[in-house]
Amino acid sequence: MTAMTMFGIHASHEQIHPADLLRAVVRAEEAGFDAAMSSDHFSPWSSRQGQSGFAWAWLGAALQATSLPLGVVNAPGQRYHPAIIAQAIGTLAAMYPGRFWAALGTGEASNEHITGQGWPRKEIRTARLRECVDVIRALLDGEQVSHDGLVTVDRARLWTRPEQPPALVGAAVSESTARWCAEWADGLITVNAPLPRLRRMIDAYREAGGRGRLALQVHLSWAPDRDEAARIAYEQWRSNVFEPPVCWDLELTDHFDTVSAVVAPDRVAEVVNISADLGRHAQWLREYVELGFDEIYLHHVGQEQDAFIDAFGAKVLPELKATGAVVAATGDRRG
Repeated sequence: MTAMTMFGIHASHEQIHPADLLRAVVRAEEAGFDAAMSSDHFSPWSSRQGQSGFAWAWLGAALQATSLPLGVVNAPGQRYHPAIIAQAIGTLAAMYPGRFWAALGTGEASNEHITGQGWPRKEIRTARLRECVDVIRALLDGEQVSHDGLVTVDRARLWTRPEQPPALVGAAVSESTARWCAEWADGLITVNAPLPRLRRMIDAYREAGGRGRLALQVHLSWAPDRDEAARIAYEQWRSNVFEPPVCWDLELTDHFDTVSAVVAPDRVAEVVNISADLGRHAQWLREYVELGFDEIYLHHVGQEQDAFIDAFGAKVLPELKATGAVVAATGDRRG
């Protein structure tokens, strides 16, 4: 195992009130987690999840309340103008040097349809994201930016910037997107999938010249009883089992709840690591480390986080540390 792998907690704004999420990341740091990452949604995936706080307000509070490095997965270009995202990134990175990063992706209609602009085809969204990345980088580098394309920018300049621009990471769930991210990203983040698929994604990114650290978000469900762990996963995450383009293109929680009404529990188990056995969870995590992931963010898909944080902090993280899989978080780990 590489000694540089670290484990963090994922803050799921779609499921948990932001005040409770703040308490969760504070508790996670106390329990031995080394980092955190945050979703950035306008809408949850299901009415059963029932939340969707504003990530950027929460990130400032979380960075102040902890000493953890924190990241966010964001989709600039429609709901967010790239100059505003550059300003948000620049401000947090200036206030908390070496502790903040952003992953950039093409987004989902469930969040972006609110602008009323219509939902572009995937190839247009991809081209738009690349324009946004270039705009954000130029602004973080101190340039005055004007741009006319799929996004428009008029003489924008950031007056508050960090001394060192933070990492802009590519978010991908396919080999082709991972390969494309290698053109511009400072690292790659994806979600748990069968090991051969994850290996192909890593290879696609690295073989295309992809630089920086590899990060993985792991959906899991743990409870002392296996049936309860399965119940939690099915209740909270069955609307999240759909492959693209379904997950990209549905617009409302009603749509997701309708199409997930007939999802079988076994299907949920294909995308969520479900077990009451903490040793089994540790084994899954070691397998991801052995693939080469430098950062692994644990997302317990239940709405109650305390028991998960305490159990993994007491049992799973110490086991991984004992085998050299985790080191303490110091500075910017995305080199």
